Amino acid sequence: MPPLSPPALVVTFLRSVLFALLFYCLTVVLLMVALVMMAFRARTVAPAAEAWARMHRLLVRHVLGQKIVVEGRLPDEPRFIVCKHESMFETLDALCLFRRPVIAAKAELGRIPVWGAVARAYGLIIVDRNGGASALRAIRTKARAAFAAGRPVIFYPEGTRVPHGECPDLRSGFAGLYAVLDCPVVPIAVDSGRLSPRNSFLKRAGTITYRVGEVIPTGLPRAEAEARVHAAINALNRAAAGERT
Repeated sequence: MPPLSPPALVVTFLRSVLFALLFYCLTVVLLMVALVMMAFRARTVAPAAEAWARMHRLLVRHVLGQKIVVEGRLPDEPRFIVCKHESMFETLDALCLFRRPVIAAKAELGRIPVWGAVARAYGLIIVDRNGGASALRAIRTKARAAFAAGRPVIFYPEGTRVPHGECPDLRSGFAGLYAVLDCPVVPIAVDSGRLSPRNSFLKRAGTITYRVGEVIPTGLPRAEAEARVHAAINALNRAAAGERT
């Protein structure tokens, strides 16, 4: 994106400071609420997690000035959702897009103090990249339980946040999950990295777009499934050279 003018840079900095203060302070409060719920053996920490996501979306919209647009139809039924990963934004906002989604994530996230325990209680599925067949069986069991409860499973097949405009190959974890889950795949592109890039404190105003791709059926050869997912989640990168605001 083009560089900000000095006045716009000042406004963006002040918005980013206010966002960080409000978001992290309210996150601590909601984590404490979730821990209390867990201590009293509440059946789920979902209300606290959903409040966290709604709070994040409100701050994104009204403090940062980021509008959110969804192109295409999000599935109502539980599906295997694979999404582009450019920012922390989409990992939080997923709880606003879907009904109680279960997120498949790398093991490091589950080890974050306090947050990891709450995330596991909510339904985080830990993907052990070195766990082999036994790890895949455990993931399949958890994912099928999520589907049976009407909860979609979300996976970020690139494995980590990717700068906007970059299209790396998918990690091997997608192929393994695609094979064992036996569920249609809904690919989603998102261009959050344009406004909230990884490792950057500054978050610009503008529009973040989700683009829902065509459903990918089960049973495809690995190469075909990966190629279709890769193309769909990178659909918004075509505009990288002529950025929208």
